[in-house]
Order: sequence, then structure tokens, then C-alpha cells
Amino acid sequence: MNISGQQSLSASPGEVWNSLFDPEVLKACIPGCEEITGSPKDGSVDAVVVAKVGPVKARIRGTIVLSDANEPESLTLSAAGKGGAAGFAKGSARIRLASTDSGTELSYDAEFHVGGKLAQIGSRLVGGYARKFTAECFSRLQAQFDSN
Repeated sequence: MNISGQQSLSASPGEVWNSLFDPEVLKACIPGCEEITGSPKDGSVDAVVVAKVGPVKARIRGTIVLSDANEPESLTLSAAGKGGAAGFAKGSARIRLASTDSGTELSYDAEFHVGGKLAQIGSRLVGGYARKFTAECFSRLQAQFDSN
């Protein structure tokens, strides 16, 4: 499944870039994130995220890898996780940052796959959840800049 979009953020590309490499900001921005260990500056972090997609609720343990970094313009985030009986999720997103008069335009193209019970509930429901989850991540990222 593929999703893409863009988000205007009221921070410079450098500030957005630094936020993407801050484990505490990542934890605050990921809905349902209970734990992040490791440092994105080292290339990856391990995370525990609780997600409820339709009737399926899962505690997903996985790894987020940051690669293809071209500071402060673009990077790739790849993630893979397992949620026990609920199944698995994996995907990647290419993120681009562009300076604007009011801050930064963040755009993304993402592809993800799910398996197990998550796949059985249907692509329409999973796609809706992915779009909602992404919008919430960006809303929380903007809140980080609003609080500073």
C-alpha cells in the first residue's frame, strides 16, 4: 500500500531535521509509542508501539532505520515490526524537506505492508489507519515546535 502527502511546519529545515534525529521527539511524535531505545544518529532505534487497527490491537516491537541522509534535505525512514498474533508491519518513507517563507514543507512518499490478522481486516481499513497515524505524527511534530 502507498501513501504520500505533505505538511507545512513552522520551523526551519534544520530544526525539523534535528527533531527527526532526536529520540525523545520521535517518541513524542509516534502515536502509541511506549519506548524508544538507541539513537537515530547511529542509524536506527528500537521501538515499542501499541496500535489498534479496527478490531485488532497489538503491541508492535520493531526497528526504525534512518538512511540515505542528505542533511537537511531528505532521508529515508524504514521500519519493520512484529505484533505477535496480530501480525507484522513493515515499510519505508522517503522524506523531503524544503524551505518556505513560513518554515518548512515536509513531503513524503511511503510504502508499507502488513501481514497476519492486520492484513485480514482489509486494505481500506489499514490504509485509513495509516493516513490517520501519519497525520497525527505530523501534528505532534508541529506541537513540538509550538511548545519551544
